[in-house]
Amino acid sequence: MKKVPLGVQVLIGVGLGILIGELAGKTPLTQNLGDLGLLVIKALRALAVPLVFFAILDAFIKTRIEGKKLGKLVLICLVNVSVAMAIGLTILNVFQPGKAWQGRIQTMLSATSAKGPEVKKVDDPEAPGATLELLPNVSYYVPSSLVRPFVYNNLISVVLLALLIGAALRKVQADQELEAEEEEGKRPTIGAVTDFIDAVYRILLTMLEWVVRAIPYAVFGIVAKVVGASGSEVFQQLWIFLAVALAGLAIHSLIYYPLVAYLVGKKTPKEYLGKGADAILTGLSTNSSLATVPVTLKCLDRMGVSPASSRMAACVGTNLNNDGITLYEAMAALFLTQALGIFGQLGFLGQLRVVLAS
Repeated sequence: MKKVPLGVQVLIGVGLGILIGELAGKTPLTQNLGDLGLLVIKALRALAVPLVFFAILDAFIKTRIEGKKLGKLVLICLVNVSVAMAIGLTILNVFQPGKAWQGRIQTMLSATSAKGPEVKKVDDPEAPGATLELLPNVSYYVPSSLVRPFVYNNLISVVLLALLIGAALRKVQADQELEAEEEEGKRPTIGAVTDFIDAVYRILLTMLEWVVRAIPYAVFGIVAKVVGASGSEVFQQLWIFLAVALAGLAIHSLIYYPLVAYLVGKKTPKEYLGKGADAILTGLSTNSSLATVPVTLKCLDRMGVSPASSRMAACVGTNLNNDGITLYEAMAALFLTQALGIFGQLGFLGQLRVVLAS
């Protein structure tokens, strides 16, 4: 199987998972397969957080990352999420597919009561809960201790810490190099720290490469459990919503992104989708961009993207560029307002508030 691309292995896992789920149904077999699959996803998520931290530090040490580049990254993310918003709102306003569910909400709820497997996580007692207030959310991202973000997998806080420590490392490194030039015989002591960061980053990458090989088996188990628990009847009930959500995501990810990669990044759609297929299919099947980070880094390297740019994009950009979740959550919420017959009351500003909340 080593000669078969990871993306193809993942698709095989999905196909076999659907088959076993349909044949075995909701049995201990599919339950155990799903639980085994989740072990791989848990390991990926656990290793991906420190990988993101050390990847950013390593990028700061080896490459000069200017404030202008970070500003450009934020601007790109804002453009991407604006396009996602426009796609979702256009589909829902033009076709209004949620009206097909009017008067059928209770039927839908009873038909979709079976839940798929989820990665259980320990809730951080400092988390503000579900709130749209800006200050509680921002204050949560500023950690009360250095270890808390790693304990609770609070990735945005980890990224903020990495950016702060990386900038400080760069400053100390420059100061010590200047002192070494002025004072003959004086050696910079920061070298031991940078060597340590480089070594840990390589160790984490190696560990993750081993775990990544098990992704197709994890996908097989998780899909088998979901299909076994829910059955194909759920897809028959939800097909309108699934078609709408997948259409929005497909336009954004398979048309908009390849177009931007071609016009701005000079990468043809064939190269972008071909060399990026492993990351695309892994993210889709595991439902976790965090777990997909190591695969994304390998795909970017295959495309010839510089290590500094790929680490900033995959590690920092992943947490700013949440256009997929914005598109999906906003479409789901607005779809339900159409099903409940209150979509017309929202108006454009009301729709915009739903998108911003997502």
